[in-house]
Amino acid sequence: MTENNQSISTVNSPNGDTRGTLDINAYLDQDEKKDLLRLLTAGSVDDGKSTLIGRLLFDSKKIYEDQLSALERDSKRVGHAGEEIDYALLLDGLKAEREQGITIDVAYRYFSTNKRKFIIADTPGHTQYTRNMVTGASTANLAIILIDATKGVITQTRRHTFLVSLLGIKHVVLAVNKMDLVNYDQKVFDAIVADYKAFITQLDVPDVNFIPLSALKGENVVEPTTQMAWYHGPSMLEFLESVHISSDRNFDDMRFPVQYVLRPDLDFRGFSARVASGIIRKGEEIMVLPSRKTSKIKEIITYDGNLDEAFPPQSVTITLEDEIDISRGDMIVYPDNLPRVERHFESMLVWMDEKPMDPSVNFFLKHANNTTRMRIDKIQYKIDVNTLQKSSIDHFELNEIGRVVITTNKAIFFDPYKKNHSTGSFILIDPMTNNTVAVGMIIDRLNAEDLPSKIVDEKTLEANRQRIHRGECLISGEQRQKRYNQKGTTLWITGLHGSGKNELAFTLEKELFDAGATVVLLDGSSIRLGLSKELDYSPADRAEHLRRVAHISKLLNDQGIITICSFISPDESIRRQVVQIIGEDRFKLVYMDAALDFCKSNKPELYAKYEQGKVQNIPGVDLPFSIPEKPDLTLKPEDRAQNVQILLEYLADQKIFPIV
Repeated sequence: MTENNQSISTVNSPNGDTRGTLDINAYLDQDEKKDLLRLLTAGSVDDGKSTLIGRLLFDSKKIYEDQLSALERDSKRVGHAGEEIDYALLLDGLKAEREQGITIDVAYRYFSTNKRKFIIADTPGHTQYTRNMVTGASTANLAIILIDATKGVITQTRRHTFLVSLLGIKHVVLAVNKMDLVNYDQKVFDAIVADYKAFITQLDVPDVNFIPLSALKGENVVEPTTQMAWYHGPSMLEFLESVHISSDRNFDDMRFPVQYVLRPDLDFRGFSARVASGIIRKGEEIMVLPSRKTSKIKEIITYDGNLDEAFPPQSVTITLEDEIDISRGDMIVYPDNLPRVERHFESMLVWMDEKPMDPSVNFFLKHANNTTRMRIDKIQYKIDVNTLQKSSIDHFELNEIGRVVITTNKAIFFDPYKKNHSTGSFILIDPMTNNTVAVGMIIDRLNAEDLPSKIVDEKTLEANRQRIHRGECLISGEQRQKRYNQKGTTLWITGLHGSGKNELAFTLEKELFDAGATVVLLDGSSIRLGLSKELDYSPADRAEHLRRVAHISKLLNDQGIITICSFISPDESIRRQVVQIIGEDRFKLVYMDAALDFCKSNKPELYAKYEQGKVQNIPGVDLPFSIPEKPDLTLKPEDRAQNVQILLEYLADQKIFPIV
């Protein structure tokens, strides 16, 4: 033991000679003070992400002998590098990863050099694992995007770059890997750099660097390359050790989201949390949100003693000079530098659940240490991460990304994500499963005119009153189409008794409903039980019956609903009247072309009653039946197995359902 009671460790060489002594406490203290760089690797499958990290660990002497032995053994057994050591196996730990030679889960590795500590996240390249990449990128300061020199910039490269930009990573290194396969040709490297620069200029990434290397061969990974004399920049490790990241943190806006109220006894009441941003100083005046009560910081307490100031990412306990009601989820800030305090805001959302989003569900929103109910008022657009194209949708599927309008039950305290990652991000939690279903990056609060709950101005109110007075709906047809993803249309199925039109109508209704359509079926039996109860089957009453059905169909179509009507409608002139009521653009006539003999065999009880003189006015028998002159579709009952599919394809081709 030394005089200051610090332990001394003697380090021996393998031969037993003493190489020197090392003060363990001093070493750990020195290591703790090193700057920490969090980085991720991203790229397409087989671009060499895991191999690069494995090579970094190997060449920087950060692999233990037992790990190296296991690596050599596994490389021969399940490796994908031929006779070479497969450094990717250092990170691909899942059985499926080793078998397929791809990265599925996010793998984290820690190592340090004399200059800096590193935490590396190896993220998957496959599109279906986008959520895994987002998870790995959420805490990163820097992104290494790998490109296969033999392939150049591909769709996956653009997708990963967009995600990196979306998540606010300020430093990007484009690592052009596998230069050994192109004979270390400078022209190949320059062409890839030019192509990538043309794309990334569209995005918000302030610092972009380009490094050629061969991860498998170890060229330009740790030591400067000997194969590319034309390259005069740093190796990958040299760059990672020197890149400046301290200014990336927000030290301007003090945000202290209270995680825990510490009350060990009656004499002490402190508030514990991790400093999200800014600098907390002893003696400074603070404000508590949402109460807006003020006080001054009395003490800043840590396990190692009291501090005069604290900054991110330190976790501290503070005490105040005054007794103020503060709970978990409250935020302590400076009075002259307040965050947004809002219930309505816009955000970019990444959907991470395998179950599609249900827009009607009120999810839990967890922001900082605050949790509240929320709803998605509007999906502005979905963005294709491969092409950056925007499109309209009504819900999110797994890995989809888009811009949304959100309303929370209670106000949250936030800054735009670009300004402050800690207070500008959140997660959504499914209230039933408790699964994390989405992550979000707040853009900013909504303008007053865009608020979903805004009070309508007097001019708009008067215009609405006039429309209501005229009997006009306040919801446009376009709005209904967008909500339902369909056009209000009547499918009028006609044919003789026993032609199979009812079977077709009912089956079609079920198929459309299962596909998500809003659909209503009207048939002769149901209408005659109520609306047309007093009418018989004479030509005059039959015409009145169909007139009523036509008006019902029109009303339903006006509401954006697809209506299926199954009626004999034997007269061509009556069918034209129906078209006039419903509207030609919303009327589609389907004719079940069935021979009378087929109909008799399909519905023998009805035709037997006619033969017995018990019923009359049977179209096609004692009443004429006019074959439609120009039906939109003509179907045969013998093709019953294909008829529904034919109709579904017709609706899709006509942009009736689905529209998009």
